Amino acid sequence: MQDKLLYMIAHFGYIGIFGALVLGIIGLPVPDETLMTFAGFLISKGKLHYLPAVLVSAVGSFAGMSVSYFIGHTFGYPLLEKYGSKIHITKEKLDHVQHWFERFGKFAVTIGYFIPGVRHLSAYFAGISKWPYRTFFLYAAPGAMIWTVTFITLGTYIGEHWLVVTETIHKYLLFVIVILIVAAIGIWYIRK
Repeated sequence: MQDKLLYMIAHFGYIGIFGALVLGIIGLPVPDETLMTFAGFLISKGKLHYLPAVLVSAVGSFAGMSVSYFIGHTFGYPLLEKYGSKIHITKEKLDHVQHWFERFGKFAVTIGYFIPGVRHLSAYFAGISKWPYRTFFLYAAPGAMIWTVTFITLGTYIGEHWLVVTETIHKYLLFVIVILIVAAIGIWYIRK
């Protein structure tokens, strides 16, 4: 799938970037960081321009987040209450996640772009939590811009080595996420 998406970006340019990022943010298994780093590589080769690529990527990723937000806002909580027990989501767990999201959700929406999984779920939970769209926009839009600038700029500077560097980032990012999860569980356990 990744090769097809990279071809789509190379062939369709900005429209391909936009479409791939919308689909990736909604939750399809699209390697978003890889796509943006590849776009940066295409910039280094003169096939795309930096500013339009950043703007299209930010708008595409934010559009995907907005779709996720509206799905969560419209269907989220009632759907999870009704069918959540089939996937072991009890009302207590849902209330616990919602309480956590009330405390840390703004941070999760902005910084969550950099963490696969959190990026996908934070918009759904913002919708489920019935955030006003304006509040969601104020936290999601800057996150989209920072995220896209980071990876497109990285791809622009590393050029031919974009794939190796992206794979290395994913490898160590997963390691960092595991450490953070273990630390959070440890803190939770100590407090209990």
